[in-house]
Amino acid sequence: MKADVLVVGEGVLADHVYGDLSGQYQVTHQTDFEAGIPQTTAMVLVLQDAWNPIAHQKAEEMLRPTGIPWLRGFVSFGEGIIGPLVRPDTHGCSQCADLRHLMAGRDRKEMWEIRKQLQEKGGIQRDVAASRTGLMQMAHLIGAEVGRVMKGDHPHSEGRVALINLKTLNSSWHSFLPDPLCAVCSELPEDSPELARISLQSSPKISPDSYRCRSMEDLSKVLAKDYLDHRMGFLNNKMYDLVPPFADVSVNLPLFIGDEGAAGRTLSYAVSEMTAILEGLERYCGMEPRGKRTVIHDSYRNLKDHALNPTKVGVHAKEQYAKSDFPFPPFNPDRSIDWVWGHSFLQERPILVPELLSYYSLGCGEGFVYETSNGCALGGSLEEAIFYGIMEVVERDSFLLTWYAQLSLPRLDPYSANDKELELMIDRARAAAGYDIYLYNSTMEHGIPSVWAMAKNRKQKGLNIICAAGAHLDPIRAVKSAVFELAGMMLTLDEKMEEDQEEIEKMLHDSSLVQKMDDHGMLYGLPQAEERLEFLLDDNRPLRTFDEEFKQKAKHSDLTDDLQDILQEFRRLKLEVIVVDQTTPEIKRNGLHCVKVLIPGMLPMTFGHHLTRVTGLERVLRVPVELGYAKQPLKLEQLNPHPHPFP
Repeated sequence: MKADVLVVGEGVLADHVYGDLSGQYQVTHQTDFEAGIPQTTAMVLVLQDAWNPIAHQKAEEMLRPTGIPWLRGFVSFGEGIIGPLVRPDTHGCSQCADLRHLMAGRDRKEMWEIRKQLQEKGGIQRDVAASRTGLMQMAHLIGAEVGRVMKGDHPHSEGRVALINLKTLNSSWHSFLPDPLCAVCSELPEDSPELARISLQSSPKISPDSYRCRSMEDLSKVLAKDYLDHRMGFLNNKMYDLVPPFADVSVNLPLFIGDEGAAGRTLSYAVSEMTAILEGLERYCGMEPRGKRTVIHDSYRNLKDHALNPTKVGVHAKEQYAKSDFPFPPFNPDRSIDWVWGHSFLQERPILVPELLSYYSLGCGEGFVYETSNGCALGGSLEEAIFYGIMEVVERDSFLLTWYAQLSLPRLDPYSANDKELELMIDRARAAAGYDIYLYNSTMEHGIPSVWAMAKNRKQKGLNIICAAGAHLDPIRAVKSAVFELAGMMLTLDEKMEEDQEEIEKMLHDSSLVQKMDDHGMLYGLPQAEERLEFLLDDNRPLRTFDEEFKQKAKHSDLTDDLQDILQEFRRLKLEVIVVDQTTPEIKRNGLHCVKVLIPGMLPMTFGHHLTRVTGLERVLRVPVELGYAKQPLKLEQLNPHPHPFP
C-alpha cells in the first residue's frame, strides 16, 4: 500500500488531521521519527497541540536529505501556527520562519529564552489555550493545504505562515524571508577576491533628469509586500509623524539589542514610506556580513601586500586611547582580526578591508575605532549604490572639514536656484515650523557639489539652530536632501529640549558629556551655543547665486558615466575609492544592492565627542589652503575643539 502522507506527532490536532485525511489518502501516523520514514511518503505533517521547537528541528534534520516536503502545525501562547511548507531543496525553512516571527514580536528576548528552555526540556504536551474548536479549525486549514500540495496546486503556505487566534478563530497569512545566516537552509558563498571584484556595467537612468535607475513606482510593487509585516516582517512597524513640516514616515527594524528606526522624509507620505523601507534595508545590510561568509582572520602585518592599512581611514588620538575608560584599544598590526574583500578603484583590484570598518555595528569591543554607517548606500543597481555611497562620504566629509577648520563658506541665495519646489519647501519651513533656512556651499577640492544647511528658529521655543548636509552632482538635489534632514528635527524635539535643558546646558560647558548621536543636535539647540557657529552666521558676506557657485556639468543618460567621471577625479587627486559589497539575499531577490564606500583620507562621521577621528587625516589641514580659506596649512591644535553639530 502506498503511504502518501505521514503524520508525526500526538494530540488532538494530529488525531483530527489523521482522521480527516484517511478517507482521501493513504496515511501513516507516528508519534515521532523513531520508526523512520516510509519510502513511499509524498508529504509529512508534523503536528502538536503545543510549541515543541525540538520536533521541528528534528523534522529538518530527518527530511532535508530525503527531499520530502513537510508542513507543521502547532500552538504557541493561544495562537495556532501553520507552516511554512518546507521544501528541502529551497531556502526558507521552519527555523527561518521562527526567527522572523520571533524578531517581529515585542518580547523577542523573552521568547528566545523560552524557546531555548523548550528545546532543553523537550517541550510540553498541550498549550492551555488550545481549544478543541480552534484545533479543528487548524485541522481544516491543514487538510486544505495537503490537498493543494498533493494536486500540484500552489499552496498558501509556500513561503508563508498562517496565524490563527484560537479564541476568535481570526486567521491571517504572513510571508517571511529566508534567513541568510540560517544553520539549516542557508548556503552563503565564502568571501573571495573574485566575488569582490567590480566591473562597472551600464546603468541607464529612468529619465534624463534623474539619478536613479529604478523608479519608486517600480519598487512600490515589492517594498511593503516583501519587507513590511507586523507579525513576520523583516520590518515590523511603521509610523506617520504629522508634526514636522514635510511628510515623515518611520519604519522599525527589530534587533535583539533593541529597535532601530529608519525614516523617510519627502513631500509625499507614500514616497516617504518607501524611502523609510529602503533606509531600513540599508541599515540591516550594513550591520554584519549576510551575503558572504568571512573566512580570513589574520594580522595586517601578514596581509599588508593585499590589505588596506587601517590607519589611513583615520584613528583616534593617542591621548584618547590612553584614557582608562576609552572603549577601544589602538590598532595593533600584529593582532589577528577578521577581514573582508573589497574593490579598490584606484588600484583596480580586490583589497582586504577590516570587517570592523566594513560593517558598522561591529565596532565596539573588538574594534580599534568607532565606525558608523558612513558610506553605506542602497541602490537599484550596484553602480547606483556606489554612486550614493560616495555622495554620503562626501557629504559627511565636507561638513566635518568645514566644522574642524571653521571655514567661512559662501552663503547661497536659495531663490537663485530657480526651482519652485525648493522655494516652496523653504517657505513652508518658515510658515509651518518657524525656521529660516540658510544654505552654504561646502564643496571641497573634488568639485562634487556639497552644501551645509542650517535652520535658525524664529520662535522663542524649540531648538535654536539645526544643521544638516547634502552632496550630489546636482546641487539642488543636495540642498533638498539637507532641507528634508533639517525638517525631521523641526518641532519634534521641543518638549525634549525643555525637559532636558539642564543636562544639555552641562554639555555646553563639558564636551565630554556629548556621548550620543542625539546629544550633538540637542547641544546646538541651545541659544548659548550659537556663538560657535559665528564663522557661518556672519551676515556681512554677500549672497551668492547657484550659477556663480556651481559649474554646470555634462548630463549623462547612464548613471555609470556619472560614476566614472567621479572616479576619474578621485584618481587625479590620488583618493582611493574602496567598495565593499554588502548585498544580502533578502534585497538581491528584488534587484537591489547595498555597499559600503570607504575613501581613505576623508573625514568619517563620528558621534560622541570622545570618539572624534582625525588622526592620520591630513586633508583637514591642507584643503583649507588649497581652497583659499587659509594662507597656510592648519595644525591639529588649531582645529575646532567643540563637538560638531551634525544631528
